[in-house]
Amino acid sequence: MAGKTLPPRPVVLCTNDDGLHARGLQALVAALTPLAEVYVVAPETEQSASSHAITLARPLRLRPVRERVWALDGTPVDCVYVALHHTSLLPGRPSVVVSGINHGPNLGGDVFYSGTVAGAREGALRGIASVAFSMPSGADPEALAPVAAAMAMALASAPGAPLVNVNFPKGERLGTRVTRLGPRLYEDLVEVRLDPRGRGYLWIGGPKVTNVRTKGTDTAAYEHGLVSVTPLRLDLTEESPATQRRARAVALAGRSSARGEDAVRSGRARKGK
Repeated sequence: MAGKTLPPRPVVLCTNDDGLHARGLQALVAALTPLAEVYVVAPETEQSASSHAITLARPLRLRPVRERVWALDGTPVDCVYVALHHTSLLPGRPSVVVSGINHGPNLGGDVFYSGTVAGAREGALRGIASVAFSMPSGADPEALAPVAAAMAMALASAPGAPLVNVNFPKGERLGTRVTRLGPRLYEDLVEVRLDPRGRGYLWIGGPKVTNVRTKGTDTAAYEHGLVSVTPLRLDLTEESPATQRRARAVALAGRSSARGEDAVRSGRARKGK
């Protein structure tokens, strides 16, 4: 009907940890643009494995790139924080925060190290539905981006502020599974090396990684060609019964208190000599 006012499109905030010019982010933004008002605040340079780091001890530089796109010389968490709290970047509260598509999977314990997941987690901490997308190194983000965009827009209308970690598998996608975090085992290694001037330095982490195929996990889904959709929680409190949690906490508090009192008495005794 002529003159009919169209409903406003949802606002989507995008970030990543691979940097503003990463193909995964560019493909995701392109796929989301027909569906929403897309705003991008992404790291100026790669911030992989930055976890939930936030920059508090130095100034941050925000650089406009083009309309609705900014580069920030900080972490993914800095990017989401700045986007949400800056007075003039976004037109309003986003419907969803989307992080990725990361170049490399974020499975199992990776969620504790991943800057990609942290970018989404910062959105969820602020009460906004948020999702992190990751793919195998060398995968084609242009082929995966439409799937990711559809999932992100579905999450935008979900109740509450869910936090979801999505990993695309290698090769052909054989389906999608809701999963939990699985065992992902890295080669633990500290290499001691010498630079060309003979000075020592360290390189941590070996190249080998094993995804354990425990039933129902994201690592198993990844290895079986399935897209894993893993809901994450912000409350890291142990899930054992409350009585057990309290008993352990009381015991620990009692021991630490007793040790503290012993240290105080010992210190007074030394001073009295």
